[in-house]
Amino acid sequence: MNIQPEWIQQLTAICGEEHVFTHPEILQHYGQDQTEDLCFPPQCVVKPANAEEISRILILCNQYKIPLTPVGARTGLSGGALSVHQGIALSTERLNRIVHIDEKNLQITVEAGVITQVLQDAVWEKGLYYPPDPSSRGSCFIGGNIAENAGGARAVKYGVTKDFVLSLEVVLPNGSIIRTGANTLKNATGYNLTQLITGSEGTLGIITQAVLRLIPAPAHQVLLLVAFPSAEKACEAVSAVFRSGHTPSALEFMERDAIDWALKYTPDVHIDIDPEVQALLLIELDGQQATVLAEEAEKIAELVKDFECGNILYADDHQQREALWQLRRCMGHAVKSNSVYKEEDTVVPRYELPALLKMVKATGQKYGFQSVCYGHAGDGNLHVNIIKANLTDTAWEQEVPKGIREIFEFVVKIKGTLSGEHGIGYVQRNYMPIAFDNAQLALMRGIKTLFDPNHILNPGKIFPE
Repeated sequence: MNIQPEWIQQLTAICGEEHVFTHPEILQHYGQDQTEDLCFPPQCVVKPANAEEISRILILCNQYKIPLTPVGARTGLSGGALSVHQGIALSTERLNRIVHIDEKNLQITVEAGVITQVLQDAVWEKGLYYPPDPSSRGSCFIGGNIAENAGGARAVKYGVTKDFVLSLEVVLPNGSIIRTGANTLKNATGYNLTQLITGSEGTLGIITQAVLRLIPAPAHQVLLLVAFPSAEKACEAVSAVFRSGHTPSALEFMERDAIDWALKYTPDVHIDIDPEVQALLLIELDGQQATVLAEEAEKIAELVKDFECGNILYADDHQQREALWQLRRCMGHAVKSNSVYKEEDTVVPRYELPALLKMVKATGQKYGFQSVCYGHAGDGNLHVNIIKANLTDTAWEQEVPKGIREIFEFVVKIKGTLSGEHGIGYVQRNYMPIAFDNAQLALMRGIKTLFDPNHILNPGKIFPE
């Protein structure tokens, strides 16, 4: 479909000429997120200022059956913000206000285009805490976090984004503006539309504003970096920590290649890793009493010795903790700086992590690809990064997907699922029948059609084609 001049005129009347873009360089820029090297330029980019403008844009798109893709910070890893059917890319970056911080009720009202770390820093200054923290928190938007039900390192203790969303302002595909939920901690009134929209990947509506739950900020943190001679032993230790009654605020797994690449990518971070070390666990504890945390850290340190761990580094001061977190958070960028890669966001029951890791490596040998693994081991979420490196385009496009399919089939077999936090989006949609039968997929398609009968909103996502 070609965008007609009269449509551009109507978009300009809605948003203003300075917020409607058709220049090829801008379209190219907004045609990419962080998914592999994929690029699907839209035919037009619009940057509305509020829900009312978005409503008018969606009414226009419905009238002329123009595909529209919601676009946030474009930090996603599943292609959810790619304009695979061209049309209009609608950016939420102008919706960037923190509307209100309610310190009495521990809530924040925020627009969709606020950067997650900006939100976190604003509430932290008031002694409050918003725990969900994806690795891209310094650049991703809270609206995208809600759309993808983002998790991050601290989900293991505090939960994922959906556990903090109380209510939403959403523009539906037909242009209706609705408010879901209530600003209460309990709500058993009707169907839970808030939770339906959360994690729907921009296919059911465009989130413009949210009310989020906050908690008091923890006063103290302790961070341990534990070295292991094998990745399997590190993964075995993860389940043991929880079975012993401990609940870290974060428990991250990093295998050797990921560590080496991250250290090269962040030259200002200096950590000596012995040659025999093949994996690290980053274990964080937080709470209100420093002595309690210190005692728990000692118990965990004693526990992991049963899994042949080597050196244990205690990061006591803020600077050292930040350096270790920087190392972990930059791993995706470090991998991407070395090669194009496919990131599979597998999640399994914690105890099955060693089996999953072993299967991933065996699948790589079978199909001839290298994988670099790291992730949120505390909740069984392993990011499997499949590296293109010197693979031919034929192998990358034909053989590697066979290996990915086998990995997903194994994951589902051991009671896991395809994505823990990155979503299905564009690149994983054809694997959905592994996790869902025809009846379940038909029910999901029916919900999509009910919300979006003309299928204009973020088409080409989630469902297999």
